[in-house]
Amino acid sequence: MDITTVANDLIVMHDGATVHRYEDLAHDTPYELHGQWVTTLPRPEGELLCTFATVNDVHFGETECGRIATTPGGPIQRSAPGEDPYPEIMNRGAIAEISALNPSAVFVKGDLSQDGQPHEWEAFEQHYRGAFDGRLHVVRGNHDAYKFQIGYHGDQWVELPGVCVALMDTVIPGGTTGMLSEQQLMWLDDHAANTDSPVIVMGHHQQWTHGGADNHRSEGYFGLHPDASEGLAEVVARRNSIIAYTAGHTHRHRVRAMSAALDVPTIEVGCVKDFPGTWAEYRVYETGVMQVVHRISSPEALGWSERCRHLYSDFGIDYESYALGRLEDRCFTLALR
Repeated sequence: MDITTVANDLIVMHDGATVHRYEDLAHDTPYELHGQWVTTLPRPEGELLCTFATVNDVHFGETECGRIATTPGGPIQRSAPGEDPYPEIMNRGAIAEISALNPSAVFVKGDLSQDGQPHEWEAFEQHYRGAFDGRLHVVRGNHDAYKFQIGYHGDQWVELPGVCVALMDTVIPGGTTGMLSEQQLMWLDDHAANTDSPVIVMGHHQQWTHGGADNHRSEGYFGLHPDASEGLAEVVARRNSIIAYTAGHTHRHRVRAMSAALDVPTIEVGCVKDFPGTWAEYRVYETGVMQVVHRISSPEALGWSERCRHLYSDFGIDYESYALGRLEDRCFTLALR
């Protein structure tokens, strides 16, 4: 039984493809459910100003899930004959759930496609632009620019009630890893210096930090280049308006501090396309912003994502634990500084 989602008024548990959803709960209150104790999140004080949602790593056009280069290991999952393509199943489920939220904005943090092909971007546009139109804000990921495509490039500053979002283009065209230029960091610094609202920075690539498995400083770091990661942390240290950086790319849920001296969270949110198959809701209050990660729970989506629970097991990887992460990596409140 996975405790997948906790908010101030909500607990959701999954037993495989069976969903147990408990709504209208008291905040900051323990509940015993299915033999486990779960405590709802405290509600930040003040008015709820807006909600918005994010997705990343939606991968329209992908046909093999769990493939590593040309190696035969896996297990590799594919849509069965007669099934809709699994990226469409997962994204339809996410869009339906986000639409029910009626958010002020929807942000897509890269990897819209498998290979940046026109038909893949067209499928993305049909699904997401058709649902959210002017509320949709999109930036590219590495999969969208392997052939030096320029679609969805550039940084965006989006102002919402009670919060600003800096959606930043971290892509190195033709490459897998990420970068932020000095000009981009100056752009962020200037915007953060001129707002009274809290700021959440978003990009596709996860930040490099000192410590743990990421401690080795490498030019080929899989996420945001260490120089850019440190440059981002320097901007955040100067600008108390910035309360978090959140990314995709790794297909996992994880939260770390930006540095030992800077207790501002750098966040990774799991992918839409496979296990556990998620999207993130943000509830903006006067005194804090709550992140609530939801597992896509349409029957079709759960049927597919359960098939992906043990991807990469041939390589000795516990993808189930890696991708799902801890509950506190998915659901928490970002404090204002």
